[in-house]
Amino acid sequence: MSITIQTEFDLQATREQIASVLRAQHAMFKSGRTRSYAFRREQLLKLKAAIGRMEPEIFAALKKDLRKSDFECLGTEVGPVYNEIRHTLANLRSWMRPQHQPTPLMFLPSSSKVYRDPLGTVLTIGPWNYPFLLIMTSLVSSIAGGNTTVMKPSDMAPATAELIEKLIRETFPQEYVAVIQGPGDVVGKELIQTYHWDHIFFTGSIPVGRKIMQDAAGMLSPVTLELGGKSPCIVDKKADLQVAARKVAWSKLINAGQTCVAPDYVLVHEEVKDKFVSLLKEQIVKMYGEDPQKSPDYPRLINKRRYQALTKYLEDAKVLHGGRTDESDLYIEPTVIEGVQQYDPVMQEEIFGPILPVLTYRDHSEVLDYIAWNPYPLALYVFTNSRETERFYIENVRFGGGCVNNGLVHLGNPDLPFGGVGYSGMGQYHGKDGFDTFTRAKAVMRSPTWFDAPLWYAPFKENIRFIRLFFRK
Repeated sequence: MSITIQTEFDLQATREQIASVLRAQHAMFKSGRTRSYAFRREQLLKLKAAIGRMEPEIFAALKKDLRKSDFECLGTEVGPVYNEIRHTLANLRSWMRPQHQPTPLMFLPSSSKVYRDPLGTVLTIGPWNYPFLLIMTSLVSSIAGGNTTVMKPSDMAPATAELIEKLIRETFPQEYVAVIQGPGDVVGKELIQTYHWDHIFFTGSIPVGRKIMQDAAGMLSPVTLELGGKSPCIVDKKADLQVAARKVAWSKLINAGQTCVAPDYVLVHEEVKDKFVSLLKEQIVKMYGEDPQKSPDYPRLINKRRYQALTKYLEDAKVLHGGRTDESDLYIEPTVIEGVQQYDPVMQEEIFGPILPVLTYRDHSEVLDYIAWNPYPLALYVFTNSRETERFYIENVRFGGGCVNNGLVHLGNPDLPFGGVGYSGMGQYHGKDGFDTFTRAKAVMRSPTWFDAPLWYAPFKENIRFIRLFFRK
């Protein structure tokens, strides 16, 4: 059985179906079936096999929704999920093992351990820009954590959402993993406001994340929010400009700029600005040709609403490169602009498209002032050959994660946590951090019965001098 909701009428008709799924998931979790290492490992292997079997269908769905090339489908959607599963399988047993912790002298001969306890039934809500990768990665962490899961893929990428539903339906029983489809403002709101979840994992925009947190508060459901923001890219005068231009062009234009950690704007030192822009133009043409609309490697925007929002940024912009658009093809050429001010709309909102403002700076303090206008970026990229400059920005900017002399690739390392700070999100995942997000630490102190110190028991008059020894100032 699959659940798809399009209207409030559909919602009324399917509320009992949703409740039935949740009852079944609660029952399965309470049975203890999801807890063992053998069970979790088996489910991860099933998921990996299903993805491998359906890989051509996954590619086709992603092409239909976003016109991604085979390279992007594998390199940015499916391949990282394989890596996440492989990494989890290699480390899951050790992650699940109780961790010994020191015990204070006053409590000896007791021993202390931290157990990682499954959360229960969790809800994962996926975005449209990487509609397969991001929701499936959170599913890997949820399975590793020993939970049952309800998935809500983005309705803005309908082909991929249908593919995910098919994959899950054919791989797992609904009492273990279920998919509920429909518009986020109807389905997501209903799920969050009506039911208590042991965890809600959301990937998407800051405005929607704010609403989800508000709705979840009413049911006391804990949340992880993976959001976005304006991620700056700093090009120092001591940078290798050829490398910087190539990496910036690549990381900005993957998925036509529809990436939460794409460079949102470039701050380049004024002494090297002209050279950098010239090299950046060369790299864009080298990657996508003189007419990127004809390139098989250049994706499209998700829908007309996003197209129209992005083209507004170009109305009064000073275009250094690109600028051509085609609404019928949901196409915006890779575009570099300059002359923007901090109060312009393009500098007030996350761009989330193939438009890159280039600004100049004179010193580090000016860069910090720029970033302060849009604080807490999800990512920060610094191009420099100066360790001092590298260290300055890492220590003085609060950001989720980032790279030095590269872009995006920190996401590809499952040993690195991924998550935002402040407005760009809360909580982290990938690898061990994903396992920790989908479990909770349970503290246990075990005391033997062969020794029981009498000083803990009343009357206390004679014991206080001994207790004072344990609490020395």
